Amino acid sequence: MKKSTTKKLCCFPMLMLISLFFLNSCGYSVHRYSALPFKEVKVGLIENKTLEPKLQDKLNKALTEEFLKQGIMIEPDADLKLTGVIHKFSLDGLSEKKGVVIEYKAIINADFMLTDEKGETRHFKNISSPFIVSMTGSSDFGSLIANKDLAETKAIQDIAMELVGALIYK
Repeated sequence: MKKSTTKKLCCFPMLMLISLFFLNSCGYSVHRYSALPFKEVKVGLIENKTLEPKLQDKLNKALTEEFLKQGIMIEPDADLKLTGVIHKFSLDGLSEKKGVVIEYKAIINADFMLTDEKGETRHFKNISSPFIVSMTGSSDFGSLIANKDLAETKAIQDIAMELVGALIYK
């Protein structure tokens, strides 16, 4: 073998080791399907106690998508049943211009219950988006409503990601 080929072969394992160390130190880890605490779940009733319509539908869809991303099937007759209650939805002003709020923060809080086949329940209280979900408002009412819908969807997806992560990874 040539000297340059030997150096390349020697550097590859070192590069892989450094990459794995970097990924592990950032909180990333690889989990096998067999290591999941459960393989299927039923997403039950999501109750919306806010005045904002359709949040329960968006949360149900986001939870389904997030479970499927993590390899957990949604089954109507699964032993585990997830239910939830959305308690709070608000758009709080972040900044204003000439006395008019131009940037808003979407806040959504929910409680969840995971019930197993024995009837034992685990509670997950006050789950909210771990990130600030902001939106900008403009003088055009149509774009304001569209931006609000996007902010709602992003906040709901963040809640689903946070909850599924809490269920899967201890």
